[in-house]
Amino acid sequence: MLDKYFGIRAAGSTLRREVTGGLTTFATMSYIVFVQPTILAMTGMDFGSVVLATCISSAGACLLMGFLANYPIALAPGMGENILFAYTVCGTMGFSWQSGLTIVLFSGLVFTLLSLFQFREKIMDVFPLCLKNAIGPAIGLFIAFIGLQWSGIVVLNNATMVSLGDLKHAAPLTAIAGFFLIATLMAYKVNGGILIGILFTAGLGLLLGVIPLKMPEFSWSTESFFNLGIHELLERWQDALLAIAIFFFLDLFDTVGTLVGVSSQAGLMTEDGKLPRAGRAFLSDALGTCIGALCGTSTVTSYIESAAGVAAGARTGLAAVVTGLCFLGAILFAPVVAVVGTNVGPAYYQALGIQGAFVPMYPAVAPALIAVGFLMLAPLGRIKWDDITESLPAFLTIAMMVLGYGITEGIAAGCISFALIKTLAGRRQEVHPIMYVTALAFLLRYAFLK
Repeated sequence: MLDKYFGIRAAGSTLRREVTGGLTTFATMSYIVFVQPTILAMTGMDFGSVVLATCISSAGACLLMGFLANYPIALAPGMGENILFAYTVCGTMGFSWQSGLTIVLFSGLVFTLLSLFQFREKIMDVFPLCLKNAIGPAIGLFIAFIGLQWSGIVVLNNATMVSLGDLKHAAPLTAIAGFFLIATLMAYKVNGGILIGILFTAGLGLLLGVIPLKMPEFSWSTESFFNLGIHELLERWQDALLAIAIFFFLDLFDTVGTLVGVSSQAGLMTEDGKLPRAGRAFLSDALGTCIGALCGTSTVTSYIESAAGVAAGARTGLAAVVTGLCFLGAILFAPVVAVVGTNVGPAYYQALGIQGAFVPMYPAVAPALIAVGFLMLAPLGRIKWDDITESLPAFLTIAMMVLGYGITEGIAAGCISFALIKTLAGRRQEVHPIMYVTALAFLLRYAFLK
């Protein structure tokens, strides 16, 4: 029955390879079960509810991809989008998490409509290649910067804003040990290296007293489920539209990159470079985002870690179904997730003698953020650094996103500078008209909304 539905033998695979591939993919991306609730809890969301939302939405999206599109591509809340949700939408912009979930839902609905009407390619043509290759790495550096703060390697400094922390303290040493374990496992191509690193760091933190030797308060909750808010979006519709657009484009970039990369590795692309059932894959991704928003988590997107499952032999959607079932099983380990997500910031800053505000610290999760940030830097090599009209917008995207501490600011700087430098260089024919509109919209936002 499975072979008939998924076409396992026709794809040159076996039941064993599909199951192994699904398990392998889960091992490589399961770190999100630990990271996602830790990040979203900073917005005031209930930790236990986000754990449930993460596992359920990931499972639902994986099942959609498996049954609807029949591709071995797994989905879960995306790294980058979760930082955008917590730090920019709910942080800098000041939206409540309920409004943030509504913004994510609207971005998912837009993605769904465009998937149904096949407008994806036209939308992708709007954004220049230099920005496509810069936004992901910029978010990666932003994530790594947060990881350095959460580890205690980087701390607040009144004179220079940030400075090196006390590397003799157990908290940063624990995080450093965890990071280099992850890096070593990556060097040996061990599947699930990030997950192993998280668990190792948590265990070491417990032994060294960095993480308290007591079970943190944890309870199951569905507080975030179907808990949306529309009033703030109506009152601040300009900011809301901007956030919806950014979530949409990030999801689109992630999905296109993952589908092309994983499908090429699996040999699923046709000779003319097209991907069969691409519309169904996009639709699965879009519906996954909608499910995630309704459950109470940020954008659900396709994971490039699915390539590990393909390397293990997966070729059909059955592997994605197996990964989805693993996410449902992960719900049972929620108390362990709560231990890993313990905030030890106050104790560390007190030990350093720093009074007042402190940065939250999660030394068990921090190494994963640094490692994921590092992995997101690969597209930088595809930027034409010898062409200033391409490299300058990319540079400003990265610089303003990390130093300006905001994903929106980075994208705005990239869009404005791209339209401006191309025009000044007499190459305005290389700028899509919509990019001029986008750049103007960002300029007006800074002129009137700041």
